[in-house]
Amino acid sequence: LLLQSTPATSIPTVQVQGQQINLQPPSYTAASQHAEQMKKPGQNFMCLWQSCKKWFQTPSQVFYHAATEHGGKDVYPGQCLWEGCEPFQRQRFSFITHLQDKHCSRDALLAGLKQDEHGQAGNQKPSNK
Repeated sequence: LLLQSTPATSIPTVQVQGQQINLQPPSYTAASQHAEQMKKPGQNFMCLWQSCKKWFQTPSQVFYHAATEHGGKDVYPGQCLWEGCEPFQRQRFSFITHLQDKHCSRDALLAGLKQDEHGQAGNQKPSNK
């Protein structure tokens, strides 16, 4: 095994049977804040909380993320800020149940993505004109 380091990029590489392999995760640039928002293979569910837009592999991962990152006791704003949801005042425990029932079921997440792709929620029905 031959370890090399190229001075220009300083990404460590390993040569295995003549192939060079980067030891750094792919597609991480200086702007790594946005790396989380990039969709990776197998990630088909997005958190649609106000300007979050992070991708996950399963509905339960979205729920766990939203419940802890957006509904945690230090961060929960007192109402649901999920895209397209009515901003009613809710107690945190009520919100967690609401989140699971209304936003983080597989069907709700897939429906939310379809709305997101078309930009407006009003474009759900194909027009027959």
